[in-house]
Order: sequence, then structure tokens, then C-alpha cells
Amino acid sequence: MNNITIKDIANALGISNSTVSRALRDSHEISEDTKAKVIAYAKAVNYHPNPIAQSLRENKSYSIGVIVPEIANNYFSEVINGIDSVASQHDYHVVIYQTHESYEREISTIQHVLSRKADGLIISLSLETNDYSHIHSAMEDNFPIIFFDRVPPIENCYKVVSDNYEGAYKATKHMIEKGKKRIAHITSPPVLSITKERLAGYKAALKDNNIEVDDQLIKYCGFEPKDAFVVIDELIKNQKPDSIFVCSDRLALNCLEAIKNNPSEESKDLGLIGYTNLKTANLLYTPLSTIRQPAFEMGEKAAELLIKVLKSKNQIVDFETIILKNELIIR
Repeated sequence: MNNITIKDIANALGISNSTVSRALRDSHEISEDTKAKVIAYAKAVNYHPNPIAQSLRENKSYSIGVIVPEIANNYFSEVINGIDSVASQHDYHVVIYQTHESYEREISTIQHVLSRKADGLIISLSLETNDYSHIHSAMEDNFPIIFFDRVPPIENCYKVVSDNYEGAYKATKHMIEKGKKRIAHITSPPVLSITKERLAGYKAALKDNNIEVDDQLIKYCGFEPKDAFVVIDELIKNQKPDSIFVCSDRLALNCLEAIKNNPSEESKDLGLIGYTNLKTANLLYTPLSTIRQPAFEMGEKAAELLIKVLKSKNQIVDFETIILKNELIIR
């Protein structure tokens, strides 16, 4: 039987069109017995809803916008996989955008997501974002947004993050336990939430182990290889660290290359630990210990939270921040 409609199912079962429609949507207004009969018959006749009609009827697009800084970054790819695994279970399509770390592109992309009538948005902010008026504007229109990893300093919103403070503390403490005393910290631009949290964890680990925090050992660095070469050269020449905690594996890879090409004797015994656990981290010529962030799980949790908000309709869903644990990976 082809092109089965809700009306056909209603006629066959002797119930109204609206009852069939609500039963297929798992509405609480319909009894479990009626739902079971409708779903069983719909499966038997191979009924498939018309997505356009369904979208118009429910005023939903069944699409979710996902904005990340860079898809090529393995960490964000894993998050996207987690988002999609949950979204697909609820018949939502995921539309992926990337900002290439541009604030202006982030603004225009959010505007595009809104104009395309997406049902909600999951986003990690760009390196350049230090003004959040575009975020406030979207939230004031009650548009559902879930922030993950790089999140804004806004209290009343939904966030999914990992425990950056704890992860940085673990990484720094590991270097201390290896006998390191002059531990440098190479980190991302200070505007990012993850930068502030990991820096705080690094400092706390030093203080708790009676090591004085030396601000000269803290360096902010861009993600271009040339940026790492400049920072590594300056550290080795002037600050003489015996180890380095790098805020991300992506940046750590650039630092490893810079250390490899540095001609000084000090660079040969320089310890290094990263953060994120990129898939390539265990394939390097120099084993890279790191902090594993649960990227896939972060995507799952972000999608689950958004689906909960979308299904709540007029019900109030309290704002919440989900914090995931990290793991020290020693290599």
C-alpha cells in the first residue's frame, strides 16, 4: 500500500485524524492502548510521515544548528558525532557550521540559523568572541541554545563543559610528581572560558605543592605553528622551564615541532603534557601525555539537553550546567 496518510489510518481504526496524529507523536493525551494500536497499524502498512506537512503542522523544522570553530579539529568532530547520534534517534537533522575562529562569522552564522528556522542551536564560541550581544539577542527571543566547551560568562543559560580546572590540576600535578619544578603553561587567548579555568587549575596545583607561580612562565599563544615557535624560543632562552603544560593537544603538536627544531641543549629534556587527547597523540615520535576530554559524551549530553528543552514546550526547564570528568592519559 503506497502513500498511506493519517486519514487512512484513522478510517481503518475508526478513530479521528487528530487522535492518530497525537498517538504518533506519543502525546500524553492519548491512552497507551490507543498509541500501541496506532503505532502497530502504522508499521504494518509502512506509514511514513510527510516531513513537510509535519513541519508545517507542528511549526517545527526538525533541524538543529551546530556551530563549531573548526570541523577539521578532531575534538569538535567527535562532539558532532555525539550530537548526531542523539539527534537522529529523535528524528532531528543536524546542520553543521564553522566559524573559523571568527567573531563576525559567528554572528552571521547565528543569524543564518535563526533565519532558516532551526529548532535550536548547539554552539562552541570562537577565539575572537568577547562581546555577547548577539547571544543575548537570540536568547531574548527564547531561541533554545546549548553552549558547550567554550561557553559565555552568562548565568541563565544551558552549558555542557568538562571540568577544566580539575583537568589542568591533574596535568600540572603529574609533572610535579615527575620531579618538575619550573612548569611553564602555554595557553590559548585569555578571553576563552577554558583558558581561565585551566590557568586556575595550573596555578592551584603549583600552590598546593609549594611551588611559586611565576607569571613569566605563563604564555598566551595562537594556534598557528609560527606562534608556537616564537613562544617556545622565548621560554627556552629566557625562562628556562623544565616542562610545559599546553592547554590543548592541537597547540601541543605545534610546540613539539618547535622543540624538535630548537637547537639548544635545554630543549632536549623538556617535558610536555597536552590537553584534549587527539587521536594522533599516541602516534607521535615523542609520546604525549594528555588530559582526555570526553568529546563524544559532551556532544551526547548537549543534544540530550537541547531535545529536553525542545520537548518541554511551554513547561519551564531550569537552566543547568553539566560538568563532565576528564582523565589523565600517561604515555
